[in-house]
Formats: sequence, C-alpha cells, structure tokens
Amino acid sequence: MTHAAKAGKLFDMGYNCSQSVAAAFSEEMGMDVESVCAMTAGFGGGVGRLREVCGALCGMTFVVGKLTSTGKPGDEEKAKMYEFVQQLAADFKRANGSIVCRELLGLDDAAPISATPEARTAEYYKKRPCRDIVEIAADILSKALKERNII
Repeated sequence: MTHAAKAGKLFDMGYNCSQSVAAAFSEEMGMDVESVCAMTAGFGGGVGRLREVCGALCGMTFVVGKLTSTGKPGDEEKAKMYEFVQQLAADFKRANGSIVCRELLGLDDAAPISATPEARTAEYYKKRPCRDIVEIAADILSKALKERNII
C-alpha cells in the first residue's frame, strides 16, 4: 500500500491530518502507529484547531525531523533539514494552493475557533478537502524521501 493510501485510510479511521500523514510513515521511522499518533495529535486542525499551518504539513515535518535529524543542539544537519522542510512546504503549497488550514478549508479570518472537533459524518467527508490533502501530502513526502535516498 502506498503512503498516500495509508494516510487516506488513517484519516477515514478518524485520525486528524497530522496523525494520518505521520503515521503513514511509522514503519520507516521505526515507531508504532499509536506513538506517532499520540505525538502528532495536537497538530490537527491547523495546530490545535487554530486553523493555521495545515496539520498534514506538520505531519510531513514530523517525519522529516525523525528521519533526518539527531535532535541535538548544534546539529550541523539542521540547515539541510530546514531546507528540506521548506522545499516540502513549497511543493505542498503548489499542489494545494496554501499551507494554511483556514485557507484550504475556505474559511475567512473571522471564522470562529472551536476546540471541539467536528463529527466525522458523510457530510463532513463530502465538504472537506482534508482526505485528499493528506493523500497529496503523503505522496509528496514519499517521493521526496525516495529522491533523497532516505527511505
């Protein structure tokens, strides 16, 4: 199964955008799905449902950090990792039109912010671009990681 298909399936199971993208790469990160989903749970809804940076891009960033960084202060690879994240963000924006959750959902700046997730109904899936976006994000990330011989 492709990473994109895994991400879509995870989203259909009720995981948020960030969890869905990151957990699609759990095997490559040497982590279990539950741990990845716990660590990325707060990034959903554009970070805590603030509708800012899309959770799918946050999930991509999580995977890149885990696969390319030592996480230690003074990591000399940090600039390369930041460059990689910036390239992924540009690719994501090119594919989706924005990296901002609110814009991807077609909401205006005055849209109310709520901490309560919406029920995952058939209507929810019909009106939201999120499932497509997590699949696109996972595909972009998979191709980029393969091009760099990381996976």
